[in-house]
Amino acid sequence: MFKPQAMDKVELLIPEQEVVRVTEALAASGVFHHVPTRQINLAVPADHTGEWHTWAADFVALERRILIVMEELHIDEGAPPTQTPHIIEPRVAERDIERLEHEAETPVRELEAAQRRLVQLQKYVSQLEPIAGLDVDLGALRDLRYTFVLLGSMPAANIERLESSLEYIPFVLVTLRREYHLATVMLFGLQQDAAILNRAARSAYLNPLNPPEDYRGTPAQAIAALRAGIERTREHIIEHQTTIAHLHEACVRHLRHLLWRVRASCALAHTIAGYERVRRAYLVTGWVPTASYTALEQTIAKVSDKVAIEILKPRPEDAGRIPAALRNPPLVRAFEGLVTTYGQPGYGELDPSPVLALTFPLVFGLMFGDVGHGLLLLLVGLLLASRKITALRSMSNAGIVVALCGVAAMFFGALYGSLFGFEDVFPALWFRPLEEITDILLFAVGVGAALLSLGMIANSINAALARRWGRFVFNRNGLMGLIFYWSLLGMAARAFGVTLPLSSNVLTLAAFISGVGITFATFFERLIDHRRPLFEDGVGLYMALALVELFETLIGLLSNTLSYVRMGAFAVAHGALSMVVFIIAGIVGKQSSLGYWIVVVLGNLFVIGFEGMIVSIQTLRLEYYELFGKFFSGGGVAFQPLTLIPSHKMSTD
Repeated sequence: MFKPQAMDKVELLIPEQEVVRVTEALAASGVFHHVPTRQINLAVPADHTGEWHTWAADFVALERRILIVMEELHIDEGAPPTQTPHIIEPRVAERDIERLEHEAETPVRELEAAQRRLVQLQKYVSQLEPIAGLDVDLGALRDLRYTFVLLGSMPAANIERLESSLEYIPFVLVTLRREYHLATVMLFGLQQDAAILNRAARSAYLNPLNPPEDYRGTPAQAIAALRAGIERTREHIIEHQTTIAHLHEACVRHLRHLLWRVRASCALAHTIAGYERVRRAYLVTGWVPTASYTALEQTIAKVSDKVAIEILKPRPEDAGRIPAALRNPPLVRAFEGLVTTYGQPGYGELDPSPVLALTFPLVFGLMFGDVGHGLLLLLVGLLLASRKITALRSMSNAGIVVALCGVAAMFFGALYGSLFGFEDVFPALWFRPLEEITDILLFAVGVGAALLSLGMIANSINAALARRWGRFVFNRNGLMGLIFYWSLLGMAARAFGVTLPLSSNVLTLAAFISGVGITFATFFERLIDHRRPLFEDGVGLYMALALVELFETLIGLLSNTLSYVRMGAFAVAHGALSMVVFIIAGIVGKQSSLGYWIVVVLGNLFVIGFEGMIVSIQTLRLEYYELFGKFFSGGGVAFQPLTLIPSHKMSTD
């Protein structure tokens, strides 16, 4: 559980005619981590080897066309298939897509045209309504020989501007209707001044009303004809929508299946394009968990008996490239996302997820101790983890983390005697942080010292796993660093009158010996690991840097330890903030009043939301910078089994 699964490096030689079936089998196995290899000079001519690259590009374009058709027919992608669809050739998929595009194109285009026409007709009606009572033929207005007439709408604020610009031109401007900032107007002038009038109207943002030629007669008659046209257009829209709905029902399964089939084919083409081509065969390299190798071999044998598979001995250049497959129970697995946010665990080193699963709720609960607040966090976490809310299903792992933090908050809340900020409901099983500030701060330092020691122990284990014995013994976060740290803690404890089984002389001697080990850590590491030279830049410079290294270690341990004081400070702040809520509630009204309890409820919600967020950030900071920095490098490669079903954001009906 604490170490990633053991990995075997495997190499497969796949005949050309079997490459598709075998690749599908590798993806279906769910245990093969493919490593794309460099193309070698033994490959066949480029036009043949580039076929899979061409197919991959074709599939990308085909996927885009499918998504456009699905968008037009209001079809979502649906859930990914449980089984990988078989590959389809680009030309076959293109014929299918062209047929679907043709079926969807006509009703969709006609619907869009009808919707645009409806908007335009409604706009004409709204512009004609202010002059509905005029007994004037609109056609006659268009055909006037000597008089210029312009009907339209414009910003009301621009009316004065329009009149000013036409100061020396004979005109009449009639405001027919004014609504908010928009006015419907009619501009009259001489036909010989039409160009000037049009230019002035445009500068004032007058939008002219130009109803179609077939809507003639008086404004009232034109409005009646327009409304009849609106009704006909709405009927056409309903007809087109019905046709599209029928197409939706008829094509939804086919389009989704085709989409995922094209995506799977695209992934397969990309994968095969990354293989090495050796004459009429493909050379494939990858990693498989040792426990799954036999099952993979059997899976391939069922597909083809012509594939040669061999376990290879890892080469020196493979160091740092071996993928790490984490294996944790569900509760611990929920914390893997927080670990990989910091960095990917490397192969052959400890997986920090179990450490984080233990320490994260502990640190959070210590700072956020309240039975009531923890209970609400537990309920919210269980709701998220249950995946009952469709929109929040992706947060199920976060729900487990929140629930465990809620349990820890309830535990420390019982120790502190706090329930929704009330401290008189039940007695504290330990003490109340507000009343014993020194004790909670010292306890926080003690917890911090324990966590830092845990980080150093983990670093020593990582060094032992890597067989780097110099680092195991002499590193500042190794065995000598741990002894040095514990010696300093022991001397500090004795200085404050704490009785310890070890005397001051023993602690001082341990600190001195371990300090010397840390000071000359690089020298001892090179000596043990048989690396030369022992002093790269000369003895004098090394001695100066070594003393600086020791001083930096001492300051680092002190600052790291004191960083955990914030846990106690936040525990005190949590109680103080709850006290402030009750003070404000008392100002609003008596305890028996409604206003008092409204403030208490809202105040508790604020404490849970605001302080909960701040405490979460501080907990994460302590984990990342104080604990992980002691043993976790985060430079590994994630184990990603080959799959032909790409990860996409899904939405389901």
